[in-house]
Amino acid sequence: MNFGTALVAIVIVIAISVLMMQRAENRNDRIKHSESGKNKQLEQERDEARAELEDLRERVKVLEKIATDPARRTAEEIDKLRDE
Repeated sequence: MNFGTALVAIVIVIAISVLMMQRAENRNDRIKHSESGKNKQLEQERDEARAELEDLRERVKVLEKIATDPARRTAEEIDKLRDE
């Protein structure tokens, strides 16, 4: 093998290596981007769940108040609501 042939072979090997590294990097970027989208979706779902939990806590407070208040006072509050 002469010097010219060896030089061409080395250039081809380097070019193929660079292309493979670029493909791997692009694939990693796509995976990271995909995971980022999933993370945003999970964060949104988490925020919605927290809001729903807070709403449910408020409802439980109202129900506890109704359950523990004397019947007469509860009846009066219901009558007030009817009048509104």
